Amino acid sequence: MPVILGLESSCDETAAALVTSDRQILAHKLAGQEAEHRPFGGVVPEIAARAHIEVLTPLVEGALAEAGMALFDVDAIAATAGPGLIGGVMVGLVTGKALAFATGKPLIAVNHLEGHALSPRLADPNLKFPYLLLLVSGGHCQLLLVQGGGRYRRLATTIDDAAGEAFDKTAKLLGLGFPGGPAVERAAREGDPSAIRFPRPLVGSAEPHFSFAGLKSAVLRARDAGTHATADLAASFQQAVIDCLVDRTRIALTAHSDVTALVVAGGVAANGAIRNALSALAESYGLPFNAPPLWLCTDNAAMIAWAGAERLAAGLFDDLDVPARARWPLDPDAAPARGAGVKA
Repeated sequence: MPVILGLESSCDETAAALVTSDRQILAHKLAGQEAEHRPFGGVVPEIAARAHIEVLTPLVEGALAEAGMALFDVDAIAATAGPGLIGGVMVGLVTGKALAFATGKPLIAVNHLEGHALSPRLADPNLKFPYLLLLVSGGHCQLLLVQGGGRYRRLATTIDDAAGEAFDKTAKLLGLGFPGGPAVERAAREGDPSAIRFPRPLVGSAEPHFSFAGLKSAVLRARDAGTHATADLAASFQQAVIDCLVDRTRIALTAHSDVTALVVAGGVAANGAIRNALSALAESYGLPFNAPPLWLCTDNAAMIAWAGAERLAAGLFDDLDVPARARWPLDPDAAPARGAGVKA
């Protein structure tokens, strides 16, 4: 079976993995940067890029050693080419280009979002196209019809903040620490989700998109009022996000009854309360619910290698002059959503 070396460096996690086209993960090495960014309460792009440079080569060497392979045994090199923090993306992509050039192996420039979109198929060989994907991460919140490798139709996107971004900023507002998403989820377990009636932006609207900026502002006002416990603020915020995600996803499911499953992926998909709510929604439509294992939800190189395997099987390779991209929509033909700063 072909073996793909995957490289990931789009944000604050550096990773290298070896994955076969029949879904065997031969090795996966990952280095996080929480300690470097914690003093700043968020990811600092320059610090992230420098950290990627320091650890990526040792991670590749470690993955090859763990799999008992040499670099020339690999059949293709898949590297994240965007979207993401451009400095970090460049580190991984340039490394992938160098390895491809040195070995004469094909280079596959992977859209980081495609890695998330296809990651459930790495974990579940029974997941068939087309499926409805809710892609929720720090930088993106989208609903997509996944029709095949390289074939995506965007149904909805955020018109301001992404869900993960709202989690991170709420964690900072509440002093819960970094990384913000898991911190809010932990605090929410001790709180009352009905304690504060936060707004549910766009819920009930015929417009399919998401909006979380107003919700984040509401958390700030409630915090400054000083009348609510931190756990209640976290739980009420999380419930508002869940209600928004479920409502928007219900619109898509109602309009597209021919999908094989409801799938959630991306870093926010690791949130247990969100998974439970979406699972109940899928059940109400008589559909299977699919979410990757928790470690495959956050940024990793196994999903990049698997996306590379799917593209390799389809004969989709890239030239060595393929660019790194800070923005790279999965569906470039999607109509623009209203509003500035759209995470399309």
